[in-house]
Amino acid sequence: MTTVAPRTTQAKRPPQGVQATARIRATRVGSTTTLPVLDGDGPFELRRNRSHGDEGRVCILGAMSAPLGGDRLRIEATAEQGAHLHITSAAATVALRGPTLEHATYDVRLTVAEQARLHWLPKPLISTARSNLRQTCSIDLAATARLVLREEQVLGRVNEPPGRLTTRLTVRHDGHPLLDQQTVFGPGAPGWDGPAGIAGHRAVGHILIVDPAFEKEPPKVRLLGGDPAQGHAVLTPLVGPAVLVTALAPDPMRLRRLLDTAHLIAQNASR
Repeated sequence: MTTVAPRTTQAKRPPQGVQATARIRATRVGSTTTLPVLDGDGPFELRRNRSHGDEGRVCILGAMSAPLGGDRLRIEATAEQGAHLHITSAAATVALRGPTLEHATYDVRLTVAEQARLHWLPKPLISTARSNLRQTCSIDLAATARLVLREEQVLGRVNEPPGRLTTRLTVRHDGHPLLDQQTVFGPGAPGWDGPAGIAGHRAVGHILIVDPAFEKEPPKVRLLGGDPAQGHAVLTPLVGPAVLVTALAPDPMRLRRLLDTAHLIAQNASR
């Protein structure tokens, strides 16, 4: 069992930005999942939650405001063979300008071994005015691995324009590319707010589900949401045992409802 000592004071921020890497490793021991590595760093405080069945659960708490301009942040999580790992966050991640005009980076690296399962379900990322964040999520999955990943971005707070937000999601399954997509929002990004982009909406998100059960009978393409002004989502099977849900909505609440509905449809299809 890993013991995580609570922090007694909030971490101090260097003026040039924070460089921090948090690490999580889950292993299978008998009929349960244990967490031999739970190493928080910088703004990341990792808290072990009560397990659910054979699933190990971790919550990411913020020890300071982050990411700010100049920050270099990274999270590495590994579910070893047969382990079931569930990761969420306690609050939304807020990208802020900070003391420097330099962009911030937030990199996530997820590895899921044979017969392992990983749920990556953080709270939304909020891009505030004059912030500049480059976020990447790179995932390596074994052939029999399962993944549920949900990411949500909110472009600006209430009555506020967004900052610059660049996100990239790359997934490899059994050594082969499964998905590689990049989006850019905010000042300087051509057409991001037009009809070929997000068409005036301010909340965007996606769910990626990888499950070997989809190899036999993947779900069909499905459009959700009757009124585009209120948001809509599309469920699309990928070439491989995976389904991608992409959604747009005017606000985070409606975005979450669309994603939850699409997630339920995809889950039922995999049973």
